Amino acid sequence: MDLQKINVKFFVGESNGVPLTAFINIFHSWIQASDGDYYDLAEYSHMASGPGILLIAHEANISIDNTGSRLGLLYNQKQPMQGSNREKLHSTFRSALDYCRRVEGEPSLQGKFKFRGDEALILINDRLHAPNTERTFRALKPDLEDLARALYGGADFTLRRNTDPKQRFTVQIKTRSAFEIEALLKNLGATDGNH
Repeated sequence: MDLQKINVKFFVGESNGVPLTAFINIFHSWIQASDGDYYDLAEYSHMASGPGILLIAHEANISIDNTGSRLGLLYNQKQPMQGSNREKLHSTFRSALDYCRRVEGEPSLQGKFKFRGDEALILINDRLHAPNTERTFRALKPDLEDLARALYGGADFTLRRNTDPKQRFTVQIKTRSAFEIEALLKNLGATDGNH
């Protein structure tokens, strides 16, 4: 199975009253400061439990997403990726975490917006190559376990698949330990260097 169109979501632990609409100006500033990396913005803040504020780029879309009434950063990899499934998962998680770190460090938010490191969702936006079945889960489980071990530095974790056949293939990775975004990035960086 060749994984593509990997989505990763990290959830907000503290938003301290920061409105979703604050990300309109933040993402506009990112577009203006970039060298064409980002090229558009879509705003769905009027939807109570929807895609939120979406920053569109060639490589991936990044959004402050409120699907399921769970606010978080959703990283949506769009372009084909090379390498093994393990490498693609690690790379996508590093990219998502980099954006979480960038949001947390955004000067206009004054440190008020923090992500939880103890839980993440992996969604595969490709029903043809990764249908939401137990067979897909079994095929990907070794790579998902490898990712979770690296991400959480060997701490205990659980993997739970959303078994609703109407939904995309989605797996929740969760640990009982508390992790900062920076620590997760270090864990992934250090682990990859040891292989």
